[in-house]
Parts: sequence; C-alpha cells; structure tokens
Amino acid sequence: MLSVCSRLSPILKEQVHKSLHSVLAFESHGFARFGCSVCHGLIKAKSGGEFFVNAASSEALVPRPHQSKMQSMDLVSLLSRPEGKTLEFKRDLSSPEGALKTIVAFANTSGGALLVGIEDGARGVKGVPDVLKEEERLANLIADNISPKLVPSIEVIAWRRTHVLGVEIYPSSGRPHHLNRLGPEEGVFVRVGSTNRRADPVLIEEMRRFSQVSSLDEQPIPELNSEAIDFRAASEYFRPIRKLNRHELETLRLVTTYQGRIVPTVGGVLLFGADRLKHYPDAWIQAGRFAGNDRRRIMDTTEVRSYLPGAAEEVIAFLQKHMTREAVIGSVKRTDVWTYPVVAVREAIMNAIVHADYAQRGAPIRVALFDDRLEVENPGLLPFGLTIDDIQKGISKLRNRVIGRVFQELGLIEQWGSGIQRMTAACRDRGLDAPQFEEIGTHFRVTLSAIARSAPAKDARDQMILAALEENAEAGLSTSQIAERLELSPRATRTRLVSLVERGLVVEIGSGPQDPHRRYHLAARPH
Repeated sequence: MLSVCSRLSPILKEQVHKSLHSVLAFESHGFARFGCSVCHGLIKAKSGGEFFVNAASSEALVPRPHQSKMQSMDLVSLLSRPEGKTLEFKRDLSSPEGALKTIVAFANTSGGALLVGIEDGARGVKGVPDVLKEEERLANLIADNISPKLVPSIEVIAWRRTHVLGVEIYPSSGRPHHLNRLGPEEGVFVRVGSTNRRADPVLIEEMRRFSQVSSLDEQPIPELNSEAIDFRAASEYFRPIRKLNRHELETLRLVTTYQGRIVPTVGGVLLFGADRLKHYPDAWIQAGRFAGNDRRRIMDTTEVRSYLPGAAEEVIAFLQKHMTREAVIGSVKRTDVWTYPVVAVREAIMNAIVHADYAQRGAPIRVALFDDRLEVENPGLLPFGLTIDDIQKGISKLRNRVIGRVFQELGLIEQWGSGIQRMTAACRDRGLDAPQFEEIGTHFRVTLSAIARSAPAKDARDQMILAALEENAEAGLSTSQIAERLELSPRATRTRLVSLVERGLVVEIGSGPQDPHRRYHLAARPH
C-alpha cells in the first residue's frame, strides 16, 4: 500500500508509516491531503495522501497543502485584513472552545476562515509547533463537539520556517449548528462583526426556516381568516398599476390555503392587515431629528404606522421638513435639491422595510437624522450566507419574499440586488461619501453622510444628456427622445434623469411622474 523514499532511515520510515495511518483517517473524512517535507522524495498512500521528505532534514512530518480555496488565499493578504465577520485569528488551541464557537458561528452565518498560529491583536505569525498533531486534534474536536456534523476544509499554510493552521468554513445548509456541551438552545452562535454572539430563539427559528427554503412572511396564520386582509387598502395601492381582484391575493401570497381554509400569511398581515399592529406591534417606523451629531437632544419625532407600501414616502416627507435644500432655477420652474439624494434615502428606507426581521420584538425600524448624517436601521442581520462585501457587489437574498414581490409589483423596488448599488451611485454622483453598511447587535444599519468630499461626478452619458438638453434649451426633451439619442432603454434613461434632477443639473417639467408629456430642461443656477 505504501512506497517510501529509499533515502529514508528505517526509523524515519516507521515514523512516516505511523503518521500516514492517522493522516489517511482524515483523508477518509474529507479533509485535506497532507505531505511531509523531510526530503524531496515522495511517499504515496493508496488513498491519495502524499508526503514529501527531505533527507537533509530531520524535521517532523509537516502537511503538504493541496490546491483549494484556502490555499489559493495569500496569507499576507489575510494578515492585512482586520478580524471581522468572515475572519478570525487564534494564537493556539490551548482553550479550544473559543475556536469551536467561531467555527459554529461561521457555519451558521456567512462562512469564514479561522487561522491558528496568529496573535489576535498584533497579527504576528507565531506558527503551530506540531502542526500535524494539532490538525488531528482540531479535526477530532470539530467531529466530537459540534452538531449537526461539520466537515470544514483544514489546511496547513507555509510561512517562512513555520506553518499556520487554516480552517475554512462554508455557510452551512444544515444550520443551526450548536456546541454539544451547551445544547441546541444555548449552544447556537452567529457571527456579528468580529464577535460570536449566542443566537436567541427567534434567530434560531429563522435559521430553521432558511434551511427549509421558506421565509417568515410566507407562513400562514391559522387563527385568522381571509377577512383579516384589508382588501380595499390593497386595491388602492394597486390601482395605478392594475385592478386587483380577490383571486390575486393568493397569487401574491397575501393569503394561502391551510387545512382546506383560506387564511392570511404573515406577509399579507404585515402589508395590508386590518389589525396588523395587534399581531406585529413593532411593524412601524420611528423617525427623529436630533440636534447636533448625537442623540442627546431630539428636536422632532414621528411614528409612521400606516401600511408598509406607503410608509417610506411619509418618512421622506418628515425628513424633508428638516433637511436643508438648495433652490435650482430652470427656465420654467424651480427644483429643490436636498441634503441627501432622495433616491438614496428612498432606497435605504425601502431596503429596511423589505429586509427587516419582523419576528424580532422590541424595536421598530428607526430613521435618525443628525447634522452630519442620516441613519436607517432595521431589526435583523443580513440574511444567512451574505456579507457586506456581497451586497455591495449586487448579490442579494430576500428575507421577506411576499413583501419583496408586492413592492416590486407596485414599482417601489426594482430588480433584486440593485438598490445598494443605486444608493451608492446616487451619493457618489452628488459628491458625498459612499453609504456605510454595518451589523450592530442583531440589527442592520445604513448611514448616509452629509459631508461633500468632491464635486458631483458626471460620466460620458450624463454629459451626452446635458449636451442634448443644451441644444434643445427651449423645447426640452422627453425621456423617449433622450433614450433614443443614448441608445438606452427608457427605464435606464429615466434612472439617469432622476439622478441628474437630484443633483440639480436638470429640471423636470410636467404635471407629475405619470405625465406622459413631461420634459426635461437644463437647470440654470441663480447668480
């Protein structure tokens, strides 16, 4: 079964054989292959394990990493990053429970990499002295102490004259995982920033739903009947789009069949429930204007308890009472340019409504306006498997599918994953800092800055629009005329025009957003 390099001494051969027995056990459990650098000969095991040997050295056996995602990572690059949602450093495994909590938290949240042999604070590489022994020990700790079973990728990463033990954990479809010693109620952990937080029963239940490919707002409420849905209110919101009939309530998943009866879903009650706050008392929005840059003194506040599809506009109206604005004068009418791009504010609030965890109790969605920033915070971490880097790249997972579908049909949101990028683009175009995204406790917060860092950006297509409007200064141009010149779709053109209006570069003239004859003109600033 084994072919051993002839240059090895009998004693070293015996050591290699003994080591291979334990290493092959790892191989059978799906862990990485290992090698030994005692000479440049090669020892091969039938199962595929490999060991290199260096006759000039009497080093103990060391793993030979194979190509994998972990191995493809640059250790220098990892060390340049601070610990966070998907990265943690451990000096050693002398107190293994901390490492096990991290592995459980990574598996339950968005995955991550655990590096053993690194100083936590200074990030100095100390290495792992007996790396094969520690690898075997860690593999056994994971197998014996975590349920359901996890099979992470365990790698050895060479660093100068030592080695670092790397563990890559992927987001698990078998969540919630827990530490056996603490049990399935107290032993479940999630990753929040660079810390491991014990999951409460609400979060554990959300993990179970996520594993079953079901969202909270799709669940039936058996104790209610279909009359719990305010059909008149739903019809009013859909009236500009189409006439809503009762049969469509089931298509939209506002109601569902449960044991032969039509009952409302959680999403149906959250959106159009006649008595929704009785069942979900925190499904509303609290908005406040604070004096200065902290929460010590509040100047004004409002509570928006209307149906969710109309809530964002009420919050925006409140904010506009307190935001500063600049008047931009066009040839026909005046346009107000607000402190924050309204596109970005609306996207932040819509995002909070659609992605809030309405199973949490004790905190509504909160919008706080300060002198230097605007914060929009909703209960609920990012959906499992997502990181802040992911959402900034346009990757999206919908927590509330019923709410999301209704908002999309009402034209309140566009395609999934585009809102964060649209929000960022609107701030950048205004010359503001990009929005900040962070998980705080069990909440998610978006922060828009009021501090201008640069002149508003205009790309080539923006310049083409402005040039076309300058050529047609008297008559102006319609959306379709501009779209034809730019060879863009009307929808993409409309998005650009909204941004230009927000930035005070263009004014829109018409009776309203639905006016088919509305036209756009170049804005003229007052002298």
